Amino acid sequence: MDISEPIPAHALMHKFDLKDGHVTYYRRFIRTDAYVRAMTEKRIVITEFGTAAYPDPCKNIFSRFFTYFQGIEVTDNCLVNIYPIGEDFYACTETNYITKVDPDTLETIKKVDLCNYLSVNGVTAHPHTEPDGTVYNIGNCFGKNMSLAYNIVKIPPPQEDKSDPIEKSKVLVQFPSSERFKPSYIHSFGMTENYFVFVETPVKINLLKFLTSWSIRGTNYMDCFESNDKMGTWFLLATKNPGENIDHKFRTSAFNLFHHINCYEDQGFIVVDLCTWKGHDFVYNYLYLANVRQNWEEVKKAAIRAPQPEVRRYVLPLDIHREEQGKNLVSLPYTTATAVMCSDGTVWLEPEVLFSGPHQAFEFPQINYKKYCGKNYTFAYGLGLNHFVPDRICKLNVKSKETWIWQEPDAYPSEPLFVQSPDAKDEDDGVLLSIVVKPGVTQRPAFLLILNATDLTEIARAEVDVMIPVTLHGLYKP
Repeated sequence: MDISEPIPAHALMHKFDLKDGHVTYYRRFIRTDAYVRAMTEKRIVITEFGTAAYPDPCKNIFSRFFTYFQGIEVTDNCLVNIYPIGEDFYACTETNYITKVDPDTLETIKKVDLCNYLSVNGVTAHPHTEPDGTVYNIGNCFGKNMSLAYNIVKIPPPQEDKSDPIEKSKVLVQFPSSERFKPSYIHSFGMTENYFVFVETPVKINLLKFLTSWSIRGTNYMDCFESNDKMGTWFLLATKNPGENIDHKFRTSAFNLFHHINCYEDQGFIVVDLCTWKGHDFVYNYLYLANVRQNWEEVKKAAIRAPQPEVRRYVLPLDIHREEQGKNLVSLPYTTATAVMCSDGTVWLEPEVLFSGPHQAFEFPQINYKKYCGKNYTFAYGLGLNHFVPDRICKLNVKSKETWIWQEPDAYPSEPLFVQSPDAKDEDDGVLLSIVVKPGVTQRPAFLLILNATDLTEIARAEVDVMIPVTLHGLYKP
């Protein structure tokens, strides 16, 4: 199942059902409040991430002013991802709302406000799940003295009494924010067997602008972002059981971050692999439709101006209280990443670059999550972005830096989902599933692609005679 965001920007859920040698395609809009009201009033009623609500044409300027002044209406347009909680499945965005859906019929069941159970303003669309079904996520919140903070939350596994695990959710640990009223944008976080890894980037949400300008002038989420060009990037750690902050403060140069690839512990170190974009300028600023609808040469010029992508490995030492200043604390033999104690007590990190190409990104990463999340691993899979355009599927060996590519002319794949073979012996024993669109084709312009995860050779494709918007994230449900 995958989620996409077609114009006019409402969550559309897709499903390819593979059964008895046949493939059946289904899709359905998720009936969120944002969708139902937009369809009823034929306009965007609730402000989205980069799109302000369209004013009611029946109201005069004074009525519109008082409507905005009444406050912010947070969207429930769950167009980013789908994940399981207990025995149920939820579509999500990055606000406090998630939507329960039926994975068989794709019907919308109910809207859930996480604020009723947890102290969070919103959570990411990339939770982590343990083998027993326990779900962890992170979101910003109001901490001590009304300053902003970040809460790691825990939703327990399926309950023996069949009760809803969400009702037993709790905050596990809290990270402080480096700026009181400007939390960093969080899209994902890291988790090892015993630790949480939170990366605080210089891309900030100006809370005062969020609460004032939006209410009065009807701006959108993007209008409330700004970059702190002096902050750099911070790495914060906490233990899982019990949930406690670790005092060490790690910092490095500025970068944007959307997706963690994996994190793991090794010989007293935490290894963190990330899809980064160099610099403090927000990458999303270059992804407005007005930019990407331009001709190819203009799109490439925008990509050249934007922060440049790199897959990076950072290594965080856990035992640093006895070390001398200026010494590289990293002793793992297989990485060139460094960590050096500074005079102010912080540890400065320099990464090892695992993948880098001019204006070529490795993004939307996936791994053999079931067996290797939080563990030492070898392979990552992702989309290859050529000047922001997803035109290939990539496999990366994070140890040797060897890469494999699947690519077809004028074909645009989605995030590749790894599905392990039932009798798998090796880490990459399995297949990759990706929805591919070919907008220039009049017949069967989209298909489900199945690749051998070992070498990215094609095993099969299931073509559909319908256009599918480029999708974001999804999951495989056995």
